[in-house]
Amino acid sequence: MITDEAERIAALGPSPRRPARDAVNPAMINNWTEALGDGNSAYPELAPPAMVQVWTMRGLHPAAEEHDPLAAMSAVLDEAGYTSVVATNCEQTYHRYLRPGEHVSVSSVLDAVVGPKRTALGEGWFVTTRSTWFVGDEPVAEMLFRILKFKPGNKSTASALQPTVSRDTEFFWQGTKLGELRVQRCSACGVVRHPPGPMCPRCNALDPGYVVATGLGEVFSYVVHHHPPVPGRELPYVVALVELSEGVRMLGELVGVPPDEVRVGLPVRVGFRPVGEFVLPVWEAR
Repeated sequence: MITDEAERIAALGPSPRRPARDAVNPAMINNWTEALGDGNSAYPELAPPAMVQVWTMRGLHPAAEEHDPLAAMSAVLDEAGYTSVVATNCEQTYHRYLRPGEHVSVSSVLDAVVGPKRTALGEGWFVTTRSTWFVGDEPVAEMLFRILKFKPGNKSTASALQPTVSRDTEFFWQGTKLGELRVQRCSACGVVRHPPGPMCPRCNALDPGYVVATGLGEVFSYVVHHHPPVPGRELPYVVALVELSEGVRMLGELVGVPPDEVRVGLPVRVGFRPVGEFVLPVWEAR
């Protein structure tokens, strides 16, 4: 049945082009570049290419679409019990810069549905769509987007919430077990960065070290998570992006503060919470 429905949805072809609610505009470009700390002098006369998806976001109360391939296929898999979702791939191609005043539209098509596959998260199906953005009839950008729709396995809550450790992040998790919030620092030029990586973005050196942060900062941005449910978590809860006094930004759960009392600029300090074999950093008001 899933394969039959996938073939039916794919046979419908690309969805009708959905126009953006607003034209490309300097105000949104300025908000985007400020949030990312991107000081490229070409903006806002041109729009950052990675903003392409922003222009056609549907808002909080979108109207139903005549043909939405991803939504249609997701509904089929939900009905079959594959109710959980995780994004696995996003590949964008940009043909040119967008300019203020241009009106963008987007069309999507179901590219592939592969499964069932056994994964670490549970049995699931990989759903791939391809979207194309247009200005008039000119394609200006494309995106391959793939998700895994899966039936959650029977992992324990602690196991489900544990992070993945790599050679680049091992020092960070060793630090949290000691009650230290470690921030990567280049041994060559001294620049600090987060998240960790193998190469310095300033001087390209391959010799990372770290400093122990004070753990003090302010809420730079936040979201209140209402849905979907998360094993072992009471909803709603707050995830905050904190700007540390060292100048880097770091994500973590904000604990002990009701969602309606959170604000940008709230002074916080780091705390540590054991989860299974790991210790996770969390934020507490100070």
